[in-house]
Amino acid sequence: MRVSLLVVLVFAIAASQSVSPPDLLEEEVPPADFRVQYGSGDLQVGELRLPKTGNAPYPVVMLVHGGCWANELPKLDPRAVTMDLLRPMAAALAASGIATWNVEYRRIGDAGGGWPGSFEDLSRATDLLRDLAAKHRLDLKRLVVAGHSSGGHLAMWIAARPKLPPSSALYVKNAVPVKAVINLDGLADPVAFHPMESKVCPLPAMTRFFGGSPVEYPDRYRDGSPVPFLPLGVPQEFIGGSLVRGLKDQIAAYESAARAKGDVVTITALDGAGHFDMLAPRSPHWKTVEPRFHALLR
Repeated sequence: MRVSLLVVLVFAIAASQSVSPPDLLEEEVPPADFRVQYGSGDLQVGELRLPKTGNAPYPVVMLVHGGCWANELPKLDPRAVTMDLLRPMAAALAASGIATWNVEYRRIGDAGGGWPGSFEDLSRATDLLRDLAAKHRLDLKRLVVAGHSSGGHLAMWIAARPKLPPSSALYVKNAVPVKAVINLDGLADPVAFHPMESKVCPLPAMTRFFGGSPVEYPDRYRDGSPVPFLPLGVPQEFIGGSLVRGLKDQIAAYESAARAKGDVVTITALDGAGHFDMLAPRSPHWKTVEPRFHALLR
């Protein structure tokens, strides 16, 4: 696929796609059981949904939305780059017996967003799960983090976070580990992605997110990427739509590097899926997506 087509596929929502952001935003879902602040800011918040069936302690999926690391994108409803987009998935997983922690965080355009604020927010949101587990009978030994699009990169970083050295600006002592990570049509390697950022995102998103290029800030790109910390020591699954198809060479290179160091990496291709189809419980692709969560949480 030519890179120039990715913008059409990912952001203009090509006519061939069966699911678009408005479809997900208009979906009626039950409200979250708890809306919890993990910091003092308005965006430092998450929604916790608990299963109504099954036995506690419950397995947990933490969800990280995408949106080119930004708080708005041209021609998209602002809610399409927030945790609102993942509410249907969060509710469906909870209905299937999995607790979900769908988080918001500061991004490009938000005060304190980007480096290092976005990473710090996600660290706090992840580590708050210790408190939530004690209060709501969650099983953190069965914690999977999943992210969509740019959130896929951030989810993989969360999985790598316990391996950060104390010298890193992002280091947190006793970071909560995860059992596995699911990358929902997202990237893995920000350095490899950087040269094509403006062709995929409608703004120089990655440069703004990290505050500069990999040449200018190699330490930031090192500490904000899963690649330097391979092996992550947990299963990593890519569930692919249009973006993963467009980044197939990058994903293949990451898979090869991870496997060479002993990690288990799986790529589940969704035939004909666009960028948002794997997020929709009403999509025919959901019958492939949902079982992957349950398999990794066993």
